[in-house]
Amino acid sequence: MSTNAPQPAASLPDRIRSASRRPRTLGGTVPGTVSLAMGEPDGDTPAAIVGAALHALRAGRTRYAPITGSPDLRREIASRLSQAQGHRFDAANVVVTHGGSAGLAAAVLALVGPGDRVLIPEPTYSLYADHVAMAGAEAVWISTRPDGSLDLAGLADAAPGARMLVLCNPVNPTGMVFSKSDVEGLGTILRDHPDLHLLSDEAYSDIVFDDIAFTSALTLAPVLDRVVLVGTFSKSYAMTGWRIGYVCASADVAERINLVHRTINGTMNTFVQDAALEALRIPESDLRTRAAGYQRRRDLVMRHLGGLDAVSVVRPRGAFYAFPRIDSPLSSEELAQRCADAGVLVRAGSEFGPSGEGHLRLSFATDEASLEEGLRRFADAVKAL
Repeated sequence: MSTNAPQPAASLPDRIRSASRRPRTLGGTVPGTVSLAMGEPDGDTPAAIVGAALHALRAGRTRYAPITGSPDLRREIASRLSQAQGHRFDAANVVVTHGGSAGLAAAVLALVGPGDRVLIPEPTYSLYADHVAMAGAEAVWISTRPDGSLDLAGLADAAPGARMLVLCNPVNPTGMVFSKSDVEGLGTILRDHPDLHLLSDEAYSDIVFDDIAFTSALTLAPVLDRVVLVGTFSKSYAMTGWRIGYVCASADVAERINLVHRTINGTMNTFVQDAALEALRIPESDLRTRAAGYQRRRDLVMRHLGGLDAVSVVRPRGAFYAFPRIDSPLSSEELAQRCADAGVLVRAGSEFGPSGEGHLRLSFATDEASLEEGLRRFADAVKAL
């Protein structure tokens, strides 16, 4: 047999497995283990949202919804975004999706093709590389600067010929909130490269600390036709299990994304959309109170980590994660296993991109008592190194 025979193309599952940086497990667990690994709010979904879902069920709201999502919900999302960003959006710009993850996947599959290059500032959420692999495209990792800000020069150098740039803001796993100048810098890169799209995952935009002003990619008016925002109800409203999110884009791009989303997912859950509409009626003051609670936990994390000589960390400005670097010869996965052996689950930093090696991700979305105990065990594990 000739050794030069063409090899079969990698299957989709193989491409995803090859690209994915996520471990299959979080390490062994023992009774009483504390988890600081999950990015999920510890509180229950607000009662008004649950009540709206129950009312919808009792009213018979159990049939198919419109393929792009509830018109009322799409209009309300567009209205909220218009008020927040100072640019007019309407229902034609919004697609309701099966969680933020389905919105991300549909956007990548709608706009990226085999062989395309996709720029990913990292460390960042690991799912983006999986979506890029699904499209048969190439993920190009661009490390952020030591202070967590964007390497705009590196992104500009890599931009020629690239098809998409995927941004997480605020950042999972570092808690970085990109400055207005960083976001505007991305707008300049898009202006200089008319084939480049910006996919901005702003799942944690309601969770920012220290009175920082959050700058959405939807403020980039000159290039807004190539900006795609993905939002979710999961983090702001403690609705992770409800699986509802949305995409906002120019009308033609939104329709392309909708075509992919509806082909893969079908119609959205009717009564969950009614619940999401109720979520948007929750006062902004309630969201700020929730964010203040996360800020208190952020401060608790920083106090614990600040006393460890082997640990360095950039102060999180949003979301509910810290991303400490551990001065150790062990890999991130080995460090995560040491923590699991000490009774606390964290995530290996290598999951979030090449520069995450040597880091661990801690979530402080859990209750304060569990957080205190988890941090104590984390400190014991680090000191034992």
